[in-house]
Amino acid sequence: MPDSQSRKLTAILAADIAGYSALMSADEARTVRDLKEHQAVVLPMVREFGGRIIDTAGDGILAEFPSVVNAVKCAVAFQSRMAERNAGIEPERCMQFRVGINIGDVIYDEARIYGDGINVAARLEGISDPGGICISSKVHDEINGRIDLAFQDIGELQLKNISRPVRVYRVCVDNTGPAGAPALALPDKPSIAVLPFQNMSGDAEQEYFADGMVEEIITALSRFRELFVIARNSSFTYKGRAVDVKQVGRDLGVRYVLEGSVRKVANRVRITAQLIDAISGVHLWADRIEGTFDDVFELQDQVTENVIGAIAPKIEQAEIERAKRKPTDRLDAYDCYLRAMTYFYKWTSESISEALRLFYRAIELDPNFASAYGLAAWCYVRRRLSGWMEDPQKEMPELERLARRAVELADDDPVALYSGGWALVQISSDAEAGAALLDRALVLNPNMTGAWNVGGWAKIYLGEPNKAIDYFRRAIRLNPLDPLIPRMHTGVAAAQFLAGQYIEAAASAENALRQHPNDQILLRMAAASHALAGQITDAQKALGRVRHLNPALRLSKIAELAPCRRPEDVAKYVEGMRKAGLPE
Repeated sequence: MPDSQSRKLTAILAADIAGYSALMSADEARTVRDLKEHQAVVLPMVREFGGRIIDTAGDGILAEFPSVVNAVKCAVAFQSRMAERNAGIEPERCMQFRVGINIGDVIYDEARIYGDGINVAARLEGISDPGGICISSKVHDEINGRIDLAFQDIGELQLKNISRPVRVYRVCVDNTGPAGAPALALPDKPSIAVLPFQNMSGDAEQEYFADGMVEEIITALSRFRELFVIARNSSFTYKGRAVDVKQVGRDLGVRYVLEGSVRKVANRVRITAQLIDAISGVHLWADRIEGTFDDVFELQDQVTENVIGAIAPKIEQAEIERAKRKPTDRLDAYDCYLRAMTYFYKWTSESISEALRLFYRAIELDPNFASAYGLAAWCYVRRRLSGWMEDPQKEMPELERLARRAVELADDDPVALYSGGWALVQISSDAEAGAALLDRALVLNPNMTGAWNVGGWAKIYLGEPNKAIDYFRRAIRLNPLDPLIPRMHTGVAAAQFLAGQYIEAAASAENALRQHPNDQILLRMAAASHALAGQITDAQKALGRVRHLNPALRLSKIAELAPCRRPEDVAKYVEGMRKAGLPE
């Protein structure tokens, strides 16, 4: 090596402005002026943290630091400062840095530095979110435990023009990600969210069909044990919204996102779909699949197989064939089933009645439609749990008939097994048999968040609270944005309560109450848990909020509201409410 060159290990920070070219195109003079003003603030911060500016070409910054801790602290500090500076600026003119940090050997000459470590830092900057920071595993290992930050492991990535995969971590800073939401670690298997497909039919009445296509693709993907598939209710929170795929990946904790559109005109169906790497934003494939309505199951299977081939190509053909099995061969029955599902998810008395009518119609068209029987039974369960049953003496036997028929026909249909099983759990004498069916459904489809959720409640009813906690946590991770998340957190709190973990149960209930402060089930659980933990002041505070919402509540009626069934568990709940101060 010539005398004018030297080599050493150093921390490299690379940054640039997200969307800089678009800003320049819109208003070149203002963009240059704004950039210089921002640089006048952030560049001195590099020196404040002991770093040295190497290059500031265009909108980029390249700096080195002898201390990797200081490099990360500097990045966090200037991202925070940029967030402050952007607060009063119209969104379309905001400038947000993307930052990548790596440790590596670099070669110095009289003017510049070179080396693979710099290239990795630049690639990390390229996959960072606007306002975000990505670091290599080398940086993470050096700073973990030495700096008060949280990190999201986003796995090993093949960065552009870098010969070996690099393990990447996202630094969780206040101005990135949903407010207050902890970063979700990527699962240890390929993970995917399927977003609602756009209805391109020009007919709002066809919305149910587009949604149904997505639901069937989610169901097919969910059957693969080698995949982690986000539940429908979380994916559909993005319906009708313009989305940033990287943000979706961060919100849901997944590596891949599938999006697309459906056009159904007369008997013709066209599905367009594209699979995107949510970490890098790279499109892995895009395709357009067309056919007649008679081919609709085959079209769904083609989309599913394309996804599998891209993200988990080693999956065996036998599993692919199992995932192709459809709940009915009758397309008219299937159409009624898709229409019913749009009402099933709304959970109002009117929508459940309409869903039930359509499920009955699907059964009429195909008397062997196991899933339709199971979900019809679940409609009665929802009526029961919500107090909507008009004639329980008539409706409960019908619930049982539908559930037993669903199970009889189910074979290996996990939807029929778990919906029928959950309906049977409502019949006290068959709770164990119903819970066994839920577990069988989860063997067939480990991504079925609904089965994990109701399975957790079944375990509570059977007096197995520690298993219930595991079930609820699996459901929450598979479905992190579900509007019914409070019910899952209620389940966690109830299971902890029954396990004697009163402090933990109170904390779980209070955490959920931050988002749903008037949820009476959570408030009662918080009151009972605080009371049995000896935290009487907190118990009285929670009970006061309950009684403000329900002044008529009395101890004599509280057993009917207990989130459990075994007499000894109900007695414990009643005792907690008594200690909290609920009057007789």
